[in-house]
Amino acid sequence: MPSPDRNPLIVQSDRSILLETENPRYEEARNQIKSFSELIKSPEHFHTYRVTPISLWNALASGWTAEQIITCLTEFSRFPLPHNILFDVEDYAERFERFRLIRDDAGRLVLEADQPDLITEIIQQKSVTPYLLRPLGVRQIEISPAVRATLKLALMKIGFPVDDRAGYEKGKPLTFEFRKKTKSGEPWRLRPYQEEGVRAFLEKRDGGGVIILPCGAGKTFVGLGVMKAVGAHTLILTTSRSAMRQWESELLERTTLSPKKIGHYDGEKKSIAPVTLATYSLLSYRKKGELIHFTRLLKEDWGLVIFDDVHLLPTPLLEAAKSLQNRLRLGLSSTTSREDDKAEEVYCFIGPKRFDPPWQRLEAEGWRPKARCEEIRIRLSEEERFAYTMARNDEKYRIAATSSRKIAYVEQLLSRHPDDAILIIGHYLDQLERLRERIDAPIITSKMPREERERLYEAFRAGTLRVLIVSKVANFSTDLPEANVVVQLSGNYGSRQEEAQRIGRLLKPGPAGEEARFYMLVARDTKDQEYAAKRQLCLIEQGYAYEIHESPL
Repeated sequence: MPSPDRNPLIVQSDRSILLETENPRYEEARNQIKSFSELIKSPEHFHTYRVTPISLWNALASGWTAEQIITCLTEFSRFPLPHNILFDVEDYAERFERFRLIRDDAGRLVLEADQPDLITEIIQQKSVTPYLLRPLGVRQIEISPAVRATLKLALMKIGFPVDDRAGYEKGKPLTFEFRKKTKSGEPWRLRPYQEEGVRAFLEKRDGGGVIILPCGAGKTFVGLGVMKAVGAHTLILTTSRSAMRQWESELLERTTLSPKKIGHYDGEKKSIAPVTLATYSLLSYRKKGELIHFTRLLKEDWGLVIFDDVHLLPTPLLEAAKSLQNRLRLGLSSTTSREDDKAEEVYCFIGPKRFDPPWQRLEAEGWRPKARCEEIRIRLSEEERFAYTMARNDEKYRIAATSSRKIAYVEQLLSRHPDDAILIIGHYLDQLERLRERIDAPIITSKMPREERERLYEAFRAGTLRVLIVSKVANFSTDLPEANVVVQLSGNYGSRQEEAQRIGRLLKPGPAGEEARFYMLVARDTKDQEYAAKRQLCLIEQGYAYEIHESPL
């Protein structure tokens, strides 16, 4: 065992963890602690994680124990663990699922504690008592089904995550099989880790749960596996219409479901079928304060509701998910982090984390490409720096993100990768047009006709087109070709999820199996750099190597 003074972690009494990035055991430690802590910031030399109640409870829900967490911290820590860390981990683990929601023999919804004194304790809590009906003994209290989700959140807020075993409605039956070969003739079956994800969800499916997989690892296929096992009418909620099309394509390509069994509930048509696809944006629409489309779909007898990219579920719909506690709920995501810090609501309203396999396993088995992310910091020209300094605050990011020196650096990257398939992505169309003129490469935008877009995609896949420029349509397009080099000119402010979407869906190994590359061009000492630091968190959280370099320009 390595000497403790060479270990990569410094565990502090405020439950923060400093991880030394240049330590030989960096990756080994990172791949462990990410399961029970949250990445807070990631400067060059030390990344800061924090152990929180919700991160610990999600870890426990997915199979970790308090002993394993303490053993892991001890193994990688440079110094002895602070005493309060040992106490906190054990205390939060002891609080884990000491309350259960069950149905009694009379069919009543009951909150059950493992000790009578816990019932006495929560009766004294003003934030909890409005949701309690009447005692049913020293360890049980009757609960109204209408407050099932709200009660779980109230108890979590006072330190008691609830084990929801009250069950759900089975829904109308729906049976289908997986094809041994896809419609296009390729052999197909779930990958081993995808089968594990299905099993992990089904083992504790009394209410619901979340499956965590990196972007590009096939979360959709886990959803198909759960659908097949549950065998009931399914509502699939997605981030966009393109994501809806992807789900429909995979359902038809890999299962025996016919097109008439799949309905689209969107702005163009509102057909409801045994498998119905809808978007978050449409279901978030309110009329006179009511989520009219969400309410309409609730009237159907669903046996399963799937939340695709649940970390992007809009807050109004997350709140509305409180009314889905009698349905089996599956969340699919690449991260437990949310921009609105509503992780507790996801845990209580959708379900806790059930499966989160280590990245190194997927890479070792060849299911995920090894990729290196490089942030290239570019200095603004004197003219640009002056414009940036004088600009209003809301104009500064655009000035920095569209620096002309980024285009010059792209030309250097193209000469550095003469044989690679390169996708260049940007947020601002005028910047992409200037780049197109400089490098003579086609540009794809959301306004391009689908036939022309497909022609360019096919040429890129075939290798007859080496460089392709793509607008922000890349964030959620499901038909983009893969590349082994991706260059990002500008991003969507500080969105952490956008980075994961791009790298996970686009990158593939190089011609000789070498690492794929993801270059982010960032204007130094500007809001561009500030926002890049936020987006960087998601890439490190996803397990990608991340380096920062200064441009000579």
